[in-house]
Amino acid sequence: MSVPAPMLATAGRPPDTPGRWAIEMKWDGMRAICRLAGERVELFSRNRNNITVCYPELTAGLAQRPPGTDMILDGEIVALDPATGAPSFARLQQRMHLTRPARELVRAVPVQLFVFDLLELDGASSMALSYVERRARLAELDLTGAGVRVPPYWTDIPVDTMLDTAASHRLEGVVSKRVDSVYRPGTRSRLWLKTAIRQTTEVVIAGWVPSSSGGGERGALGSLILGAYDESDRLVYVGHVGTGFTVAARRALLERLKALTTTDSPFDRSAPSWRMTAARWVRPQLVGTVEYREYVGALRHPSWRGLRAEIDPAEVRLPTRDVHFPRT
Repeated sequence: MSVPAPMLATAGRPPDTPGRWAIEMKWDGMRAICRLAGERVELFSRNRNNITVCYPELTAGLAQRPPGTDMILDGEIVALDPATGAPSFARLQQRMHLTRPARELVRAVPVQLFVFDLLELDGASSMALSYVERRARLAELDLTGAGVRVPPYWTDIPVDTMLDTAASHRLEGVVSKRVDSVYRPGTRSRLWLKTAIRQTTEVVIAGWVPSSSGGGERGALGSLILGAYDESDRLVYVGHVGTGFTVAARRALLERLKALTTTDSPFDRSAPSWRMTAARWVRPQLVGTVEYREYVGALRHPSWRGLRAEIDPAEVRLPTRDVHFPRT
């Protein structure tokens, strides 16, 4: 069984047409394709890197499937906040970049796998089936191993109710999927629409600026210079971010940035010169996620959330406008 690239959702307004669209909650985690063949269980990131050894508790849970059943699953790895029960990307960050996590960390920061699609079963592809047919077959598998869940979906509830429910449970948002949609691997499709309650976007780190605070560490990371690729595949400046970091995260990130130092700006289009007088440029190889209020040529009020090792920098595109749906 080869591993397909995951199908991706397009940011957009949620359709309010119950019956034609299925609504899932949007989990704040890391996408994973799971291949189960014989006694072998493997996990792959969005860019199809093998991450099996990173999450030993999930391989054990997936191994508890019905005997003699091979399959490929699509889902999200999440780490739940003990206080709220909601997925916490900040908490997951403690596990994402460790190839062999210590047992103590696995116990302290356990992860779960939320499975929401079935791509192949016993050598037969399910991807040409409709969404509801795939979900029905997934439910029949009764995946109940430790740390493995199949979250529900809804087809008959108004989308505003679903957004309010997501907000009240501190979830990231919702994903709307056409009930008749087939699975298109490696494609970002409008048959799946993602709607974030809080806007987030991936960014490419193009450089950094040392801290100007008199009380900070000398030469410490003050802010990151961010970019994304436009429709012509040019790296474009989208802003700076200087909040959302812990002291430890600043130090660890600065060490990685120093290893990528370069003398020239990586931007293909000129960035505002007044923001770049103290810039330290790096090769554009690291991707992160930021939360922000709106995008108006630059990100307003961005806050750092963490690195995304599973995302190729070339996939990071300029934020789209008018996709923010705040709930109170």
